Amino acid sequence: MSDESEHLQELILTDARQIYSEAVIDHAMAPRNLGIMKSADGYASLTGACGDTMEIWLKVNNDAVVNAVFMTDGCGPSIASGSMVTELAKGRPVSEAQRIAQQDVLDALGGLPEESQHCALLAADTLKGAIRDYLLTKREPWKRAYRSH
Repeated sequence: MSDESEHLQELILTDARQIYSEAVIDHAMAPRNLGIMKSADGYASLTGACGDTMEIWLKVNNDAVVNAVFMTDGCGPSIASGSMVTELAKGRPVSEAQRIAQQDVLDALGGLPEESQHCALLAADTLKGAIRDYLLTKREPWKRAYRSH
């Protein structure tokens, strides 16, 4: 039974490799930074045009992103994009992380098919939203008390 399962999995991966880069497959199958963060410094939740929702939580220290995690209810390319955008943000100054754009995510993933490129945009926009939230609560820390996440 497991031989059949392994064979089927290899057939699926062979098909996926015709469409997606190894980086996309790797990040979709073994996403980095997947999870929920308690006491985040920045948070955003966005729903893309396709209906996928992505959430990103940030931990910031000395105006640098020290940790970033994400959750999504989306497809493999959405998972890969969330994984990659959090990897790109970690360790960067907030001002630099704020400039991460759709094309940066696409380049880091080795591209996505045209019909999946919106996933990279969703990831980049959600990161920007989490950074905006961080900057807003940094200026007005009392707003932290009204968060629902």
